[in-house]
Parts: sequence; structure tokens; C-alpha cells
Amino acid sequence: MLRRVLHNIRVTLEMIKWEHSFLTLPFGLTGAVIAANGLPTGRTLFWICVAMLAARSAAMAFNRLADADIDVHNPRTSIRALPAGLLTRSFVLGFTLATSALMIFAAYMLNPLAFAMSPVALVIICGYSYTKRFTRWAHLFLGLAMGVAPAAAWVAVRGTFDPRVLILTAAVMFWGAGFDILYSCQDYHYDVRGGLHSVPRFFGIAGALKIARLFHLVAFAFFAWMLFSFGLGRLAVIGVAITAAALIYEHSLVKADDLSRLNAAFFTTNGFISMLILVAVTADRVWHAHAG
Repeated sequence: MLRRVLHNIRVTLEMIKWEHSFLTLPFGLTGAVIAANGLPTGRTLFWICVAMLAARSAAMAFNRLADADIDVHNPRTSIRALPAGLLTRSFVLGFTLATSALMIFAAYMLNPLAFAMSPVALVIICGYSYTKRFTRWAHLFLGLAMGVAPAAAWVAVRGTFDPRVLILTAAVMFWGAGFDILYSCQDYHYDVRGGLHSVPRFFGIAGALKIARLFHLVAFAFFAWMLFSFGLGRLAVIGVAITAAALIYEHSLVKADDLSRLNAAFFTTNGFISMLILVAVTADRVWHAHAG
């Protein structure tokens, strides 16, 4: 029995691609560092990490449940755990409920506002799963689900809300939407056949690449605005400048007639970007605190 449960958990973690948590978690921690104007306490950082990892796990598991009937017909996704019969719907549902409860408990351990807002966050990050059924702009909803992280972390640290953190939320939203458009290009033919909504389906792969570039240009503008809004210094400026170069490199990897380097553009480059922003902002705030 225990061996079966452990096997199911391992398969579930593979299904939700838990390693991709490191695309969003660094931006959540960036929000926490800005809110604390330095390093938050260890206790706060611990519960922020628990909340964010649990939230993403719940959202991804819910997404696999919502998309199971779609995934079974797509050659790229038919090997996922649910359509392939490696997991049951009841187990994935139980995992979703358990990680959702863990996320709410972690929010409770942070402060009253974080606890009160935790169901709202769950609705946003899980609601994305249905958007591809009615809008071509589902990529922006995914970006918003990712952009919730820094705003939630701000609330976790301060127990209050500051509209300025929405600048970072917007940056993450357009950054995430841009690379999700790139990723969805590989499903272009299936989206056309299945009648699913996506930017590549409606604008073609070449048009989708142009929109992804536009979204990343907007994301860079918001990252730059973040520097001024929070009074960040030269180390953060350098980080955002390197981010611009990384985004240009990312788009150089993907061509309308050649998607063979898509994985490098999707995970490797964007993982570097999220960690770069975190390291640059953290170094800037710590340096500023010591210099002051």
C-alpha cells in the first residue's frame, strides 16, 4: 500500500513538472525581498515557499484533471499520467485538495490578510485551466496566475497590500504569457483540429512569435518601471539589462519553421531569467542595507 502511494506521488510530481516551480518561485521571493527591503525572516521565507510550491502543485494537478479529455487526443500530451492510465482521477483530485489545503494553511501561518486572500489566489491559478476553451488569450491568464506570486509574497511579508507590487505582477504576467505562446506553438496543428483557442491557432506560428516578442517587450518595460518605482539600484539595473539580452536570445532560438530548440527557449532561458531577477534584486537590497 505504502509503495503504491509513493509510486503515485512520484508519478504525480512528474506529471505536474514540479521542477518548473523554479520558473515562478523566484519571482515570488523577489516580491518578498522588495517588501522586506532586504531579506525577510527565515520563518516568513519558509511559509512563503511552502505556500507557493503547494499552490503551483494544486494548480498543475487541477490543470491535468481539467485537460485530461483533451490531452488524450493530443499526441504530445497523450503520454501524460491521466490519459495514459498511470494515475486515477480520484488520486489526482485528492492530491489537488491536499496541496490546496496546505497552501491555505501556510497562508494562515503568515498573517490574516494572506489567509483571507488565499482562496482568491486558488481561484485565479486554477481558473486558468478553462480559459483555452473560450479565449485565444488564455496565455495572459496563465501569466496572471504566475504574476500572483510576487503580490502574494508582498502580502505575506507586510500583511498589507501596496498597488506598486502590481508592476511586478504585470511584468511576470507578460513574461509568462510570452513564453507560453512560444511553448504552445508546438500544439498548433492539434489546436486547429480540436478547435481549441490559442494565439498560434488564430494568428499562425509566425504571427504568434511576433506577439510573444511584443509581450516580452512589454514585460521588459514593466521590469524597468519596477526599478524606478521601488528605488532599486545599479545591481538590479544590471539584472534587468541582462534580462533583456536573455529575452532577445530566447527569441533567436525559435523560428516559425524550426521549433526544435523550443525546450531551451522555454525552460532553460526563462529559468535563468527568473533566478537572475531574484539574485539581482536581493543583492541590490542587501548591498543597499549594508551601505546605509
